[in-house]
Amino acid sequence: MDRKFEWGAEQVAPGRWSFALWSPDAEKVEAEVDGRRVAMPAGPDGWHIGEAEAKAGDTYRLIVDGRAIPDPASRAQAGDVHAASVLVDPSFDFSPWDGRPWEESVIFELHIGLFTPEGTFASAAKRLPDLAALGVTVIEVMPVGQFPGSRGWGYDGVLPWAPHPSYGTPEDFRAFVDAAHQAGISVILDVVYNHFGPDGAWIGQVTPSFFDPEIKTPWGAAIAFDQPAVRRFFIGNALHWLQEYNLDGFRFDAVDQIRDKIEPEFLVELAQAIRGGGFDRPIHLTTEDNRNIIRLHDPDAGLYDGEWNDDYHHCIHVLLTGETYDYYASFGPSPFDDLCLSLECGYVEQGQPRPPQKTGRGERSCDLPWHAFVNFNQNHDQTGNRAKGERLLALADPDAVKVVHALLLLGPFIPLIFMGEESGETAPFQFFADFEGELAEATRKGRYAEFPGVKEFPDPISKDT
Repeated sequence: MDRKFEWGAEQVAPGRWSFALWSPDAEKVEAEVDGRRVAMPAGPDGWHIGEAEAKAGDTYRLIVDGRAIPDPASRAQAGDVHAASVLVDPSFDFSPWDGRPWEESVIFELHIGLFTPEGTFASAAKRLPDLAALGVTVIEVMPVGQFPGSRGWGYDGVLPWAPHPSYGTPEDFRAFVDAAHQAGISVILDVVYNHFGPDGAWIGQVTPSFFDPEIKTPWGAAIAFDQPAVRRFFIGNALHWLQEYNLDGFRFDAVDQIRDKIEPEFLVELAQAIRGGGFDRPIHLTTEDNRNIIRLHDPDAGLYDGEWNDDYHHCIHVLLTGETYDYYASFGPSPFDDLCLSLECGYVEQGQPRPPQKTGRGERSCDLPWHAFVNFNQNHDQTGNRAKGERLLALADPDAVKVVHALLLLGPFIPLIFMGEESGETAPFQFFADFEGELAEATRKGRYAEFPGVKEFPDPISKDT
């Protein structure tokens, strides 16, 4: 029986599993399954593949030139990001589900760990009927791929195939998706394909070729998307979530930081692979892209359904709060006129001069359909990346917030609301991570350095403390 995906551990016959790792720099690779060593001989193009008798629930590690590591494509972990990986049965008895068309999407963004007091898939599933009654048709789940520690945003994950055990098991996540479908709600997952987190990214230790040191991102060396095996890691990851968890699509984080040197570009190949996956339900693909480009969302291309529209948010935010620092600066002079342009064309910044920017940003977007834009007044970024994590209701006149909330929901674009917004929540939502030691200190100082001169820090602490 053939493997479904090129990376990781898969059951290829009853009681028999195949283990695969791409590591062209490694001389010797083995799988250690419940204490038994299994050879993974080198094959073509840097692949190491071996088979062993095993069963779902068994733990294993990969031994790469004598170093024991979790599987970079682990489907589950026995503990933290440095622990042994677990063999996972991919089967689940999902309820019948035909999906929902993109044009009727009303998106609710949530963080599994904070959506309920328990912070689990199981407890979140119990809230789904309430969201359906509210009018939500799509849930966007912030990243669940395993990250260091027991709590975090999810955007510093290092094991993107494995649901974080703090939220529950793979079976629990599948049950959550199934419960959403039974409530008539689609589920899209936020995934991070532009970088790995700083702790537990063993892939960089045993497969340096996975990264391109000549291309820099805000998080270090860029992922080497010109390597076919690297592309297959992420394409396989997306197909795995769709096939084995019955998800309805994705929000791809910060795709402007995905750099490659070959054609078709990775984002095109990724969408084409998903569109060609033979799914019997609509699959919704959305992006976050700071470039304000239009080629990925041209309906004739048949690639991506929607783009997170930060421009719309910036108009609303400046209009209601008067804040014009940092990326709000170009929206300061005429926020109302900008809002009118956004309501007409989606993007505000379409390549025209926008002081204080030195060069224009974006492309003309007036010909894109309205449903190509995901609009929001708040989201995890625009609250959590504030120094104190304030929500819009804590910054602006409550009556004005009600007006823009109605505008969001009644407009022709795809609306997204951030958890708590539906009930007027004012509790802050800040960036958080469960790092320790020097990494925790470096993260604290790094986050502080992102807010130079921000009025929210009238008595700033020393960067050296």
